[in-house]
Amino acid sequence: MSKHDSDITILVVDDDQTHRIMLKTMISKWGWEVVEADDGSTAVAAVHERSFDAILMDVRMTKMDGLEALRHIHTHNPAIPVIIMTAYSSVDSAVEALKNGAHDYLTKPLDFDRLKLTMAKALDHRQIVEQKRDAKQTDTLDIDTCGIIGDSASMQELLEMLSFVAPTEATVLITGDSGTGKELIASALHQNSPRKNKPFVKVNCAALVENLLESELFGHERGAFTGADKRREGKFVQASGGTLFLDEIGETSPAMQAKLLRVLQEHELQRVGGQETIKVDVRLIAATNRILEEEVKTGEFREDLYYRLNVVTLLVPPLRERNSDIPLLVQHFVEKFAAKNNRNVEGITPKCMDLLINYSWPGNVRELENAIERGVILMRGDYLDENGLPLTLKKAEATAQTNLSATPSTLEDAEKMVILKTMDETGGNKSEAARRLNITRKTLLSKLNKYQKP
Repeated sequence: MSKHDSDITILVVDDDQTHRIMLKTMISKWGWEVVEADDGSTAVAAVHERSFDAILMDVRMTKMDGLEALRHIHTHNPAIPVIIMTAYSSVDSAVEALKNGAHDYLTKPLDFDRLKLTMAKALDHRQIVEQKRDAKQTDTLDIDTCGIIGDSASMQELLEMLSFVAPTEATVLITGDSGTGKELIASALHQNSPRKNKPFVKVNCAALVENLLESELFGHERGAFTGADKRREGKFVQASGGTLFLDEIGETSPAMQAKLLRVLQEHELQRVGGQETIKVDVRLIAATNRILEEEVKTGEFREDLYYRLNVVTLLVPPLRERNSDIPLLVQHFVEKFAAKNNRNVEGITPKCMDLLINYSWPGNVRELENAIERGVILMRGDYLDENGLPLTLKKAEATAQTNLSATPSTLEDAEKMVILKTMDETGGNKSEAARRLNITRKTLLSKLNKYQKP
């Protein structure tokens, strides 16, 4: 059960007494109780003595700085959301704080509207933790699943996390392979949120070149570029009051990432070719099939944007890791496409179902859906059988049967078999194959040069 505002206690940590008093006055006006600490060491002691719902803490303090205090606080209680305050010249320290578990950071001089919003999100985060703890006492989830299908442990865990996150304002990053259903998860987050009666706007960042994506997201003024014959509002404004879903955000350029970061930080934007500053109120959900943490290390994705997006991460498991869900999905798609194509389907042959369950599905649920649609369209009797399924599934079955009788005699042969099989399962996608094999792409290329025929 969530707390009333009057029951919420915020610890404000700053060695500047004037700034601390100003913060206490402002936060108290919002209905939250405030406890003051004049140094990091005092804050650490206070956290050991009583519980707090959130902490607002300066980085630079004379005795114990905010980063050291953060480490001590999270050692004692990692569930407390800590918001770091820093000067513009010390943003690197703020990013370091995010790496060490800070919930967010704010730059001085503080924007009080942004402070209030950031504090509210931190309290949402605390509520998620409390809901997860309370949920252990019940076995049912009271949410609209929006057509998400799966009884496997991994899917039930995902739905449980979704039920905690959806009612909050938290920014969510959805990760997972292509075809796993990330857009469906985003839709369920919106549908189970207080914003459900407002717009749910979707943008595929990979489908547009950068200049068109900028116009699509932020809008443009008349005459901003050739063909801009009138003003157009962007997706951020169209999603006002609701949710904006940015799919494939890992495909955006560094310049676009910088512009997205500004909107996330300031909750405002400018149209392309315009000077007017427009305030926006949207909840952002992003999705990617890339491993952004690795791309941050290589400099391909902005570190500060990554931490802004990664408030809560939902990982959608690949179909190969939840094949117990395949019969449910198959039944759903059979009913869907039988009705769509005016077919009478009495059932599915055991051999067909066995083939579907044992296939690795590199294209995940999307590939399964396409396979069932094809099978329903091409079926000749009343039962769905393997004859109408795509050739790739039949080849995979034949390869599996061959492999049963071809036991590798050496460690090198075994390695070759696994690598080539993984390349086949991923349709030749080297990055995905390297990820599945848990090796670098460079190592995979070296192995392929060794094992593949010219």
